[in-house]
Amino acid sequence: MKRRHLTSLGITLIAVAIAVVALAAGGSAKNRQAQAASAATVSVRHTSLGETLVGPNGRTLYLFEGDKRNVSHLSAAGRAVWPPLTGTVRAGSGVQASKLGRTHTGFRQVTYNGHPLYYYVGDHAPGNTKGQDLKEFGALWFVLSPSGNANTTTAHAASSSQPAPAAAPTTSYGY
Repeated sequence: MKRRHLTSLGITLIAVAIAVVALAAGGSAKNRQAQAASAATVSVRHTSLGETLVGPNGRTLYLFEGDKRNVSHLSAAGRAVWPPLTGTVRAGSGVQASKLGRTHTGFRQVTYNGHPLYYYVGDHAPGNTKGQDLKEFGALWFVLSPSGNANTTTAHAASSSQPAPAAAPTTSYGY
């Protein structure tokens, strides 16, 4: 009787283990599907610098010229000022899905056309481009065009589409 009870208990434990493994496998597939469905969107937005890539929150994305293709070289101190875009993303309007990727080293940072993507802490609202053409942490920062290349337009040049104010009259003091 004892032997039969132990055998029955063993079979029950094996069945429970198989059920747990099956549920875990099915659950992970469901989780992957849910993550893909809830992936944030990288899209294109018109800013003062023209059409630029923006993250899921609508804030401008930048590239760091100190990076290599698919490899971030930004220090931890730099990431405090230039937070990387991480997580699962999908291509939104104007973005080519084939150009979205991930860095090959360190944490899994989102890339576009091989450029690791970053936000700038000085951009407080969607459409801000205050990080454009800044030289910080050893290299320049630029927004990305929908083609995935650096838009090197300077913020001053972009805002100079308005006529310059008239020069103030000069006064000669006869020195």
